[in-house]
Amino acid sequence: MASARPRILYVTDLAYEARGRRYCDEDIFLTSRLRADFDLALCHPVDAAALMDDFDAVVVRNSGPVLGHQAAYDAFRERAAERGARVYNQLTGRADMAGKQYLLDLTEAGYPVIPTVDRPEHVHRLPPADEYVVKPRLGADSAGLRFVPADRLRETVLDDAGDVLFQPRVDFAYEVSFYFVDHGFQYALYAPHPDRRWRLEPYDATPEDLAFARRFIEWNGIDHGVQRVDACRAPGGELLLVELEDLNPYLSLDALDEAGRNSFVTALRTALRRLLAA
Repeated sequence: MASARPRILYVTDLAYEARGRRYCDEDIFLTSRLRADFDLALCHPVDAAALMDDFDAVVVRNSGPVLGHQAAYDAFRERAAERGARVYNQLTGRADMAGKQYLLDLTEAGYPVIPTVDRPEHVHRLPPADEYVVKPRLGADSAGLRFVPADRLRETVLDDAGDVLFQPRVDFAYEVSFYFVDHGFQYALYAPHPDRRWRLEPYDATPEDLAFARRFIEWNGIDHGVQRVDACRAPGGELLLVELEDLNPYLSLDALDEAGRNSFVTALRTALRRLLAA
């Protein structure tokens, strides 16, 4: 007899190695909990397009940077669009899901984001700094990111043939991340020591902090998905957006206590049922 429970294809790369994080542990935990409510199978991202038709929904989690399997990812997106598949995260994201263009868009629109330009003749628009960040427009997981002294920036701009973005290096007090399921805030974590990005601790977000984070969630317009708003506390005390991760954000669930993890699982389970009913 066929199962009446929803069937979910959970896309992850359990072998992907990330600095300071164990993606596989997070997905092993989440799938162990989601199996209580769904018939669930795991697959590598390169297999998702071929397998997705047999499932009611596809959940894309810690699948690693798509640059390592761009053709397979493009094929998955194309097939999902053709079939009207339910995908979590929803594939209409305007942030990291589509590259780093959003940093330019948000800068132009006056959002509180680290100022970003992509053209050599516009570097002078950035605030003066001792060092500047140069990052690939399609980079992920800090791949290709480098710091360039101000006195070498013009040389870098002229010589760099890649499609890159430029930002001032901000002397921030700490980085903080806000985690959302659909449009619901779940928790916040921060790295009190700037040189240890993934040594995270719980962060008591203020109403002002949450208003900051929600601006970017609302701007992105995703109805179904887990999103992480990464920010830094600038020297003037304000928060500035570093990254809006809307493709496969690592959740750092190991930094939460048991009650926090249970709360997140409940929110994700509810969100998936909402997606399946859409």
